[in-house]
Amino acid sequence: MQELPISSKLDPDVYGPPESALTKEVIERDLLEMSLEEAFEEKRLFILDHHDQILPFVNKMNSLPGIKTYASRTVFYLSNAGVLRPLAIELSLPPTSSSSAGSKRVFTHGQDATTQWMWKLAKAHVWPNDASIHQIVNHLLRTHVCTEPYIIAMHRQLSVMHPIYKLLYPHMRYTLAVNAFARKNLISGGGIIEASYSPGKYAMGLSSAAYKTMWRFDMDALPADLLQRGMAVQDPCMPSGVKLVIEDYPYASDGLLIWQAIKELAEAYVEHFYCEPNSVKSDLELQAWWDEILNIGHADKRNEPWWPKLHTNEDLSSILTTMIWTTSGQHAAINFGQYPFGGCPLNRPTFMRRLIPQEGEPDYEKFKLNPEEFFLSSLPTRYQASKVMATQESVSSHSPDEEYLGKPNSSGNHWTNDEDIQNLYSKFADQLEAIEKMINLRNKDIQLQNRCGAGVPPYELLHPTSGPGVTGRGIPKSVSA
Repeated sequence: MQELPISSKLDPDVYGPPESALTKEVIERDLLEMSLEEAFEEKRLFILDHHDQILPFVNKMNSLPGIKTYASRTVFYLSNAGVLRPLAIELSLPPTSSSSAGSKRVFTHGQDATTQWMWKLAKAHVWPNDASIHQIVNHLLRTHVCTEPYIIAMHRQLSVMHPIYKLLYPHMRYTLAVNAFARKNLISGGGIIEASYSPGKYAMGLSSAAYKTMWRFDMDALPADLLQRGMAVQDPCMPSGVKLVIEDYPYASDGLLIWQAIKELAEAYVEHFYCEPNSVKSDLELQAWWDEILNIGHADKRNEPWWPKLHTNEDLSSILTTMIWTTSGQHAAINFGQYPFGGCPLNRPTFMRRLIPQEGEPDYEKFKLNPEEFFLSSLPTRYQASKVMATQESVSSHSPDEEYLGKPNSSGNHWTNDEDIQNLYSKFADQLEAIEKMINLRNKDIQLQNRCGAGVPPYELLHPTSGPGVTGRGIPKSVSA
């Protein structure tokens, strides 16, 4: 989700309750009170933009059996109640051998039965774009794949007694094993991802293109990501240095609390072990670790100007904060809500089987005769939907031996007798407990309509602790699922 007019990338957010006749009336009333220019100035218009990432693959995807898709853009309006409502959807097809110009169709809320059903179909076609970018780019690429170089370099270059190894090790637990399993069973040729999401056999091509064009280490930092997407503005008075454009933005508001706690832990930890001038720059193991990440692990991007330097305590604590946030809070927010929010295929189909018909086409008459049957026949089959549901249930489940952020490691936090370090971990645990209580209070605040109200699930994806199984909450320390 993105403030207009900047092009977007997805984050794990919920767009509010389904619209109704009353919702449309409220949107129209709100918009009548201001001009389009005023809506821009007041930051009321936002866009979910998958167009540029998906469009190069659309013709390939549409050549696959049983797959029909578009590249989508969706414009949302922020109502006076602080809830995002969809205003318009643009669905695009690229040029083909029979149509050199391609096509763009724009759908809005309908005033009659036909256009209302067209609106439902348009929304259904947005979800496969959203689900695919969410799974293949934001989940697989940004949290699983891009963290592998940090882990491998850590084992190669840092002694097991190195303080940074000790800090990072719990946040790298099981990740290489999970990724190896995914390569064999989930993202392999003919595997579950190819069979269950609209990119099909082009899924890894989509992921590779996203890595080449949009992945940046510095933008994995939560405040930087929010600023880039126009979802926050700089505010030095705020602890995290940013102020949200949408105050009731559960992922961001809860995430910034987690981010700040991790940042304070990393800063204090680094300050304790690197108290001498130039001690970071002169740490040969640490410099070798960072050099391998840049020049071997992410060799394709080794010359990018945005890579942070590793010269000072501030550089090191910033790098560590981003890594720990990515493997804990960011992964939790993206992964553990997949089954609770997407398990029902009607709520979030991962692909569609039919394009939206136009007047003059044979399918248009079939659509008019029975729009509900046409809509249902466009969705995945029961077997296909069951496979997606089973996969999402599996990846959304916490294991019984999960280690949660702020809780002791399986081997305890007693690798050192240093009282100062023990106190740092205790303070961090206390902060996480306080954040958990604050999230519970927020989910009961009727003023926060994106996380509280009839039919609105509480936002618990960044609730630090959880029991085993599918709970829709809990922040493991590592990418362990």
